[in-house]
Amino acid sequence: MRERIRVFGGAALAAVYVPGKKDDSLRLAESAGGSGAQYGLAPSYPLSSHAPVVDAYRTGRPLWLNAVGVASYGEPYAQKGPDGTSTGTLPANISLGALPLGANGSLLGCLVVVDDAGDGFDTERRNFLELYADQVTAWLEAGGEPSGNGIGIGRGGPRPVLGPDLDGFCVGSFTLVLNTGQIDADIQVLDLVDIPHDAFDGRVETLLAHTVPDDLPALMSIVEPGHMPSGGRELEFRIRRPSGELRWLRLRCRRLAERGDRPERLLGVVADAAHLRTGADEVSRVQRLSVALAGAMTVRDVSRAVVAALRDPLGADRVALAELEADRMVVTVLDPPEPAAWPELWRSEWRSEWPDAPARALPTLEAAIREGRASLWTAGSALEPGLAGIGPGGLAVLPLPADGRVVGGCLIGWDEPHEFGPEERSLLTATAGLVGQALVRARSLDAEHELATMLQRSLLPRKLPVLPGGVAVARYLPATVGLAVGGDWYDVIPLSDNHVALVVGDVQGHSAAAATIMGQMRTAIRAYAVEGHPPDVVVSRANRLLVGMETDLFATCLYVGIDMEEGNAWCVRAGHLPPLLRAPNGRTEELEIEGGPPLGVLAEAEFPMTALALAPGAVLALMTDGLVESSSLHLEDGIRRVCEIVSASDASDAGQMADKILGGVNRRDDDVALLLLRYDGTGVRPQRAAWTVWRLPDAVAHARRYTSRTLRAWGVKEQTDAILLIVSELVTNALVHTQGQVRLDLTLTGERLRVAVSDHSPRAPVKPANMDWEATGGRGILLVEAVSAAYGSVPLGGGKQVWAEVVVSPREP
Repeated sequence: MRERIRVFGGAALAAVYVPGKKDDSLRLAESAGGSGAQYGLAPSYPLSSHAPVVDAYRTGRPLWLNAVGVASYGEPYAQKGPDGTSTGTLPANISLGALPLGANGSLLGCLVVVDDAGDGFDTERRNFLELYADQVTAWLEAGGEPSGNGIGIGRGGPRPVLGPDLDGFCVGSFTLVLNTGQIDADIQVLDLVDIPHDAFDGRVETLLAHTVPDDLPALMSIVEPGHMPSGGRELEFRIRRPSGELRWLRLRCRRLAERGDRPERLLGVVADAAHLRTGADEVSRVQRLSVALAGAMTVRDVSRAVVAALRDPLGADRVALAELEADRMVVTVLDPPEPAAWPELWRSEWRSEWPDAPARALPTLEAAIREGRASLWTAGSALEPGLAGIGPGGLAVLPLPADGRVVGGCLIGWDEPHEFGPEERSLLTATAGLVGQALVRARSLDAEHELATMLQRSLLPRKLPVLPGGVAVARYLPATVGLAVGGDWYDVIPLSDNHVALVVGDVQGHSAAAATIMGQMRTAIRAYAVEGHPPDVVVSRANRLLVGMETDLFATCLYVGIDMEEGNAWCVRAGHLPPLLRAPNGRTEELEIEGGPPLGVLAEAEFPMTALALAPGAVLALMTDGLVESSSLHLEDGIRRVCEIVSASDASDAGQMADKILGGVNRRDDDVALLLLRYDGTGVRPQRAAWTVWRLPDAVAHARRYTSRTLRAWGVKEQTDAILLIVSELVTNALVHTQGQVRLDLTLTGERLRVAVSDHSPRAPVKPANMDWEATGGRGILLVEAVSAAYGSVPLGGGKQVWAEVVVSPREP
């Protein structure tokens, strides 16, 4: 809408001022084409001030000013703000027009247009802008009185004067050369008449061919001599759309006389007049309902479409829709939704979002549903109180048929006496059949969606681990378009030495195959990461794995390995969106991360690794493209939106931040996966020591002496015998049963000391099932398990690590 205003008459800026409710002033309700401040337009003008918008509003006549005329208003007009302070200087060499909105002594506001050129608006542009102002006036008159905050209150309740609700107020313009029949129509006119842009031949006959024959004489009369008043003419006519639906259009036009080499022309502005016509023929009503139900993907969507199609158009006071499940009537919507608007019998069943329809207590309703025929009762009919209270003035019960059976019921009630005409009876019957089919389809899609969502969630982590020095939060939303399972995934993988890996990925497509590949890739990346491989190796191995699978699907992935003690991170990107980083001061930006191709494209692809540093209080955000890109949202705008939300959110509550990010995501073309990590840093950093065990006869003794020195240096005095026993047994096992290098790692974290021995054998130690006096081995593992608080084994790249933990006393500071 904003762009349509801007291009009308070639204006660079358009603004609408409306009377203020609280004071005698004109307040800016909306502007298009830029900020009014750059042209010296103030947010409000007192009606006693000297300004073009005020003069046009007071006189009720358009005011057209070129650069000289604008300058004649002087500096006070350009510099006065709402509080009387100086706001700036008026730009030089501009033209301005102020057009009052309203007629017959009732002014609704004023339209202000500005042009960058200073030579003023010519006659043709003035005519177009005056016609457009007439269309805006008609919309305001239909919607109600405007208020100072840009809101008009009318039949439909509050709505903006020039806001999102005017997106449907489509306006187009045309110029018709009367002696040739050639017409120059803009894109909006072709859209209103439903003519493809590339199929229009510039002939007025092509436009008239879409007009309802009964309205052609009125249209043709505007080109006849003597039928055009000096101020122009307006009329409403109907066109038949390709779907068969009728559309009302409003035409305002003026005739420009022949001047010089320019022939006589007709200037016209066409607008959608649906807001002026609350009624519609029954065929169009059914067609609109059919279109709405065709796009309804869930039972909730069907319920909303039925209420919108029946309650207001029929003037009904209550509408109820219920599905038939076995012998129960399950309500899907009640409108109005307040319990007080429904009879006592219904309120007594209200235990959740909607009550169960008390069919057993309403034999009339039960009989009507069982017979499968629409039943209509006028005022005064003998009905049970539970039905009579729904429609004391009239009640319609519509069984909803589908596939040869009744799948639900619809109840429509009126408080005032209501007579059912033959057209309305036909409408209700046709509506019942459409709604029944839509309910069956939506229920099937709901079940499919529920199954797909359950499958997807079963492949995702049930809960995220508790991390040392940080908090991870994840959110996942399935797509609402298509209702098929997708391939988005996320994962948080705890690693050794207080490292953690964050992973977000997206498999191409929405299908069971995509979900299967997603599960395989998540498992593979987790396995490679736990083995201890660096991030680039993990992603490279996952890529070769996907290339080797028998699938044509590819996947994008972002892998971030983080040292939670130091705050160092390493990012690897495979065709995926880069992460966002919120600094402790709140500044959020998209990181520049080197990237490789998506997984599964090239077997020998390289995946460079980018290092970054995290400061305590920073927040790292990983996401899939469904969050920041859709058919109605550009990628850059989506990333900018997320950055603004992250910056404005409280970093101390990562869960609330994630909920705010997803708060504006409603209708989704793709799945959405979001993973946030708030890095706090570890309060107490572990102490570490490492020793490479050489294969010497006294290697175990060297390992014990090294451990003793380390424990003394760390101040550990208790449990030293148990710790040395664990070192002896683990090092001995590694030297006896494996080949290659053996490494001893000691880690002291708070009150726990961890002994870990790594070797190059992938075989984990096996605890003996039973032990007798003649056994020559196996007792070492039992001893380690007995003296340690925890014991285990984890795979590493090309080997394993066997570890045990012992609880020690707190040390002196």
